[in-house]
Amino acid sequence: MTLSAAQQFPTEPPGTTPRAIRAALLPEEAADFDRDYRAALRTAAETLSLDELHATLTHWHRVARMTQADPEAHRRMLQRAEETLRTGEEPADVVAADDVKALIRERLGL
Repeated sequence: MTLSAAQQFPTEPPGTTPRAIRAALLPEEAADFDRDYRAALRTAAETLSLDELHATLTHWHRVARMTQADPEAHRRMLQRAEETLRTGEEPADVVAADDVKALIRERLGL
């Protein structure tokens, strides 16, 4: 008795296929996903390694999860990032990473 390919190899967890990831993104990010995915596929074909493809899908899966958690907040973050890159100026309400870490340590009593 032989097993079909689907029975021999485990499938990806729900939501982690390229199609599912792309569907969960904002429309304005789909082209970036397509570009990165195609580049990772080319690299996989050239190197015979799936490492970059897996890294690309993992990255975009995280983006998709954040997007689905709060699409409007994600869209605002993208707009702020674009504005910062365009103008070179940080938003007025930006908080330095060291300040955030200090606040966390303070709240944890460290």
